[in-house]
Amino acid sequence: MKGAILTRSPEAVIVDVTHAIPSQDVRAGAFVLSAVYYNFPAGSIHLAVVDPGVGSDRRPVLIEAADYLFVGPDNGLFSIVLDRVPGAKVRHVTNTNYFLADRSSTFHGRDIFAPVAAALAQGVRPGEFGPIIQDPVRFGSTECELLADGTIAGRVIHIDHFGNCVTNFAWKQLQHLLITKPFCLRVKEHEIQKLLRYYSEATTQPGTPFVIEGSAGFLEISVRCSSAARELKIAVGDPVQLAWIPQHSSNS
Repeated sequence: MKGAILTRSPEAVIVDVTHAIPSQDVRAGAFVLSAVYYNFPAGSIHLAVVDPGVGSDRRPVLIEAADYLFVGPDNGLFSIVLDRVPGAKVRHVTNTNYFLADRSSTFHGRDIFAPVAAALAQGVRPGEFGPIIQDPVRFGSTECELLADGTIAGRVIHIDHFGNCVTNFAWKQLQHLLITKPFCLRVKEHEIQKLLRYYSEATTQPGTPFVIEGSAGFLEISVRCSSAARELKIAVGDPVQLAWIPQHSSNS
């Protein structure tokens, strides 16, 4: 893929974000992409390929989202980016003039996506690649659900290398409540009521699960020096609920 890019855009600066996404795990790829893309300079082109449907009729897409461009398969890989940038334009890449002439059915990263990214780096306008579409493949929204009793229902959207369980509870939206009101985060049969600022605060109760603000801006379930996913038997997709504990006052 790098060779295909540099052949067409010799001045391109290529940065590897990761090659450690588990094989065929599109959801993990979607999370990692959404967690890093905005740290790059405006105008960056993000070439993302987690593509178990390579060679099938799934569409190649080009996305214009805020100040960034994304190229890859239309299989949900860009779901969280599209949630974060509601006005993004998604194009079905149909102009085969930008693909390699001798394309394989098993390596579209090299034969389709990399040449398209290189063309963008050379200044080809997004509109040259194909029409805008309104139905890109997306996973369920990262939005949470507010229940009638005030409980917020969400789910685990990612488990990282350390076993931290990332929920879809956005820290910025809940920060004030979490800091000022007693809470209970329920997952499986576990109830977690401890919010920490950093991991070393957990030294007083090792092995006890807690929640913490993660670097991607979501609330995470953690266990210090261990895997919360393993200890609590949590998997991606598991439901979580965030409830507020009533504060009773006594009258004299």
